Amino acid sequence: MAAAADFRRPTPKFVAALSRTSSAFLFFSVVVVGLVSSARWITRFTLQASPPATAAIPAAVAATTRAGVPAAPPRPTYSISCSTPPRPPLNLSGGGGARTPQTSQTLALALSSSSSSCRSSPDPATASASVSASVSASNSSSCPSYFRFIHEDLRPWRDAGGITRAMLARARVTASFRLLVLGGRAFVHRFRPAFQTRDLFTIWGVLQLLRRYPGRVPDLDLMFDCADWPVVRTHLYRGKHAAFMPPLFSYCGDDRTLDIVFPDWSFWGWPEINIKPWDALRQDLKDGNNRVKWLDRVPYAYWKGNPAVAVTRQELVNCNVSTTKDWNARIYKQDWFRESKAGYKDSNLGSQCTHRYKIYIEGSAWSVSQKYILACDSMTLLVTPRYYDFFSRSLMPIQHYWPVHNDNKCDSIKYAVDWGNSHKQLAQRIGKQASDFIEEDVNMDRVYDYMLHLLTEYAKLLRFRPIKPPEAVEICPDSLACQAEGLEKKFLMESMVKSARDAGPCDLPPPFNPQELAMIKRRKENSIKQIQTGFRGAILDCFVAIGAR
Repeated sequence: MAAAADFRRPTPKFVAALSRTSSAFLFFSVVVVGLVSSARWITRFTLQASPPATAAIPAAVAATTRAGVPAAPPRPTYSISCSTPPRPPLNLSGGGGARTPQTSQTLALALSSSSSSCRSSPDPATASASVSASVSASNSSSCPSYFRFIHEDLRPWRDAGGITRAMLARARVTASFRLLVLGGRAFVHRFRPAFQTRDLFTIWGVLQLLRRYPGRVPDLDLMFDCADWPVVRTHLYRGKHAAFMPPLFSYCGDDRTLDIVFPDWSFWGWPEINIKPWDALRQDLKDGNNRVKWLDRVPYAYWKGNPAVAVTRQELVNCNVSTTKDWNARIYKQDWFRESKAGYKDSNLGSQCTHRYKIYIEGSAWSVSQKYILACDSMTLLVTPRYYDFFSRSLMPIQHYWPVHNDNKCDSIKYAVDWGNSHKQLAQRIGKQASDFIEEDVNMDRVYDYMLHLLTEYAKLLRFRPIKPPEAVEICPDSLACQAEGLEKKFLMESMVKSARDAGPCDLPPPFNPQELAMIKRRKENSIKQIQTGFRGAILDCFVAIGAR
């Protein structure tokens, strides 16, 4: 009993040890509880302040991180941040009136702004570094064949030994603006306002290229002309005069000029006549194609536009159906002022894919309507063109269009429609090959790739280091979009590049050799000759069937 009692009664040493142990345990428990509570509070506060880290990491990157391999930085994303309200509009028209302003107030306001709104743009060096780890030099796909004309457009300056400052200065005579890219940032010196918003949307397109391929556009200095027609005459710069050859960027060229052809402004929108940015418009045209199948379409040739801008278009109006003659053509005059007042209800391009045949004819020069007509699945009747844009030199007669003789339009149109209605399968195939070409080779991916390759090859020819002139003002998407209003702003925002591209551009094909260029020219001439000389019957049908494959 005594022994048992001694066992139950603590000794003084045991009590002291127990006291020390309890104090330590109590202190440790308090610390643990405090840490747990703090962790929960910190976690709750962090979740409220920002989204979970895993939500911002793509699945592929997260998987790579879990596997223990360092993940590539996420590609930069972009948005527009307007810190100050737009300024009141400038009076650039010189008077009132209900008609659309003839120049862009948005660009003028952005260039006249005393405070830069470009600070919110991602730093080009940072953006480039974040993309370089995950972007290869190319995406392993070859560019369409028309990219080879980049080499042809730049060949005169390559043969001359490069582009000098004196050459560039001569290009200013007719240029609308000067554009510099320095360290991934764009600077603009506007010499004279372009018609409507051509300069605004052209510059906007270059800004989107800088976002799409951050750090890839080299430093450069160029002059851009926003007129309808090319102006650098080849015959003026032969021999010893090549040293004065001005490198001028334009929307089109011809066989007698040296203008460097660049994608036109309408790829990013044409607000004055309610033409959407190209991505959205291509979808409208595709929907229009699906609404009316080719065989169900009106079996005539369709054209709608402004005939007042050129004699050749006024001649086309004479091919319209009358009480005495039917040339198989349905011609409609477009009054853009009346259309704007009516809300463009009768000028929706997506609803104009209703005829089996559509006519393309140039205006005062080349026309942006060519891509819209080719995209319609209808067999394009292309009146002999003088000018070309950046992609049209790859179009082949009988494969992508039916050639119409400019000097004998009405007869040529009537014959083309009669032939097509008698050979529906072949005519439908020609129309489909043209729309496939536009869908696959002239989408915005290819437009940006063309711009990147052209500007890169151009920059290689500069024999001087581009330096910002005092008159040039930095321009960025924020500085333009924040000054825009109405349809201008809508189209700018819709065509904005939201993030950098993971993959690189398509691979630029090599230059043509002289034999290849001669073969292309001969093939076009032979195809056109077969039709224009009335080479008809079974032989022509066989010829067309081969060309349409």
